[in-house]
Amino acid sequence: MSYKNILIEKEQTIATITINRPEKLNALNKLTIQELHHAFSELEQNQDTRAIILTGSGEKAFVAGADIAEFARFSVEEGVQLAAQGQDTLFNFVENLKVPVIAAINGFALGGGLELAMACHIRVASNVARMGLPEVSLGIIPGYGGTQRLPQLIGKGRAMEMILTAGMVTAEEAYRTGLVNHVVGKEELLPYCNQIAQRIIKNSPAAISMAINAINANYKEGENGFETEIKSFGKCFGTVDFKEGTKAFLEKRKAVFTGE
Repeated sequence: MSYKNILIEKEQTIATITINRPEKLNALNKLTIQELHHAFSELEQNQDTRAIILTGSGEKAFVAGADIAEFARFSVEEGVQLAAQGQDTLFNFVENLKVPVIAAINGFALGGGLELAMACHIRVASNVARMGLPEVSLGIIPGYGGTQRLPQLIGKGRAMEMILTAGMVTAEEAYRTGLVNHVVGKEELLPYCNQIAQRIIKNSPAAISMAINAINANYKEGENGFETEIKSFGKCFGTVDFKEGTKAFLEKRKAVFTGE
């Protein structure tokens, strides 16, 4: 499939998706959300994809928010539908993807941009990045999971302050509060994310998928994370990867995982 607003590069088992709307600071419109959904879905189904890096084009922005022009005149019903479809199509979809997604935050990550970064499994920020959820300054609230994921990452009090003041934080502040995993120089950002991806792809894809599911279970209403972990742990014993991993350990060699 050819894309209008995103670029995809693949180097062996690591894919990089770049949101490519620099003239709009990579703002998320409906088309971009649909293209990202399709790209993530295709990469997940490809067994050769072991890790995905997500970033924005240009030097200014990762994603500077949603495309306000698209919803400025929406009704209440249309607003509900916008949030529900967006969460289902992209944000929850990315969070529950079987393949690990690393957000390479190269600049402004605001509103839907920060919400997208928070849906990723790991976040690395450039030292020039700025992050925030400024929605209340527009008379709305975060609608793509921001009110839920931000408190999970940095705690209720800090999340309240960020959301209610509509303020931005620096990359260093984001690191200090646990919003991002690492902060690096802007030239180091993609290489550093690639280093993390290289460490990930040495491990069992089957086990990684189950680990993501078990970790997420703790944050899902009505789901017992401990029970999910127990069941997932048991499922690992039925995989080819488990047999290969334990055999390689006993034979003192590197395992060759297939994801089965």
